[in-house]
Amino acid sequence: MEVEERRTYQAVIGLEFHVHLATETKMFCGCRVVYGDEPNTHTCPVCLGHPGTLPVVNEKAIEQGVMAGRALNCDVAERAVFARKNYFYPDLPKGYQISQFDEPICTGGYLDVPVGDETVRVGITRLHLEEDAAKNVHVGESGRMHGSVGSLVDFNRGGTPLMEIVTEPDIPSPEAARATANYLKEIMRAIGVSEADMEKGQLRCDANVSIRNPDGSFGVKTELKNMNSFRFVERGLARELERQREILENGGKIQQTTLHYDPETDEVHELRSKEFAHDYRYFPEPDLLPLELSEAWVRDIEGRMPELPDELRARFVEQYGLSPYDASVLTADRELAVYYEAVAAEADPKQAANWISGDLRSLLNESGTEISGAEISPEHMVELIGLVQGGAISRSAARDVLGRVFESGDSPSAVVEREGLASVGGDELSGVVEEVISANPDEAERVKAGDKKIVGFLIGQVMKATRGNADGGRAREILLQKLDA
Repeated sequence: MEVEERRTYQAVIGLEFHVHLATETKMFCGCRVVYGDEPNTHTCPVCLGHPGTLPVVNEKAIEQGVMAGRALNCDVAERAVFARKNYFYPDLPKGYQISQFDEPICTGGYLDVPVGDETVRVGITRLHLEEDAAKNVHVGESGRMHGSVGSLVDFNRGGTPLMEIVTEPDIPSPEAARATANYLKEIMRAIGVSEADMEKGQLRCDANVSIRNPDGSFGVKTELKNMNSFRFVERGLARELERQREILENGGKIQQTTLHYDPETDEVHELRSKEFAHDYRYFPEPDLLPLELSEAWVRDIEGRMPELPDELRARFVEQYGLSPYDASVLTADRELAVYYEAVAAEADPKQAANWISGDLRSLLNESGTEISGAEISPEHMVELIGLVQGGAISRSAARDVLGRVFESGDSPSAVVEREGLASVGGDELSGVVEEVISANPDEAERVKAGDKKIVGFLIGQVMKATRGNADGGRAREILLQKLDA
């Protein structure tokens, strides 16, 4: 009986990122770039598209675009041209967006992305600069256009400097797509060109996905738009690949279209047919001269480039003797890496890594606090590590102290004194051990007879009696000495 050969389906994925640049003002006017202010309070005739107004390029945005391009191993163009991308939507007051088309600022880069135990090289097709559109606010329970009772427009975001970064279709799986997005975000934050906060809309991700044909050629692609977390990027791509496989297995054909992924239902829904470049009627922006980027100017920007994440990780492993995992945790957030180095300069580097990547990071995540806004300073952490290593407090008591310092900003020593958390040692600890032995004679006799399993119970009683303020190892030594075990 012949078994039908099952087709092997190979994913082909490319990503498009829209990244807000960390400038103080907008791309073509002097309005401030802010988040969370009252709607329509940071606008002017230029970003509102009033007739007769003229755009002026934000030089800082050009610098940051070049730095981002070089961090992604791109070639920087000697000449870049802004273009008008024409389309009508309520969030675009001019009726067109100033962007770049056939002469972008950067092309031809790549990222070597860690994915599990492998590295995937993802090509960068282009990086171009543009202005962001305004923000549509849909009134209704869903917060989306579908089912809304009305829509409002906040023009504060309109004109914000934006990079569009387009990858080659080199990404082989949804997992690799998520890793690529995370890595790009890490780089943007590390070099200081963007906060890349998805909740604020500073980083948005679209994905083009298809299944490779049996002859090796690309299949028909679809586009997933406006996914607002990297987890949803991975889930949305997995669902769309599953949908495409089902269509092909049933003899159907994939239609080129734009889709939305709904994480609540784990389904994709069609938004519209896919646009093509000619739909936008691109032509050079007549109100802006071409950018002429000299080699010397680009080299000056390169000279100001901070350490990239992979360089920083390698240095942490070599300089501080950390494991690759600990180094990756500490360098994933540049501010946390700076905090760690300040602590490691005054305390044992490995102890500092353990406390910061473990207990402190847990407190930051639970409270939703960035390290820059935390009450616990590097000096506090140095003092806490010193108290533990000097035997002044136990490890378990130190966790309690850390939490209280995190909440209050008081020094660890002050917390220890106020809360009575000083370590019990010396004659006092010896006395507590004797009391535990007297209170548990049967268990003590079993230890004397060689039953080491019961030692843990007796040490637990010691820790209970001292409220956790004893060194467990020292308590064990004293117990075994007194029982001659």
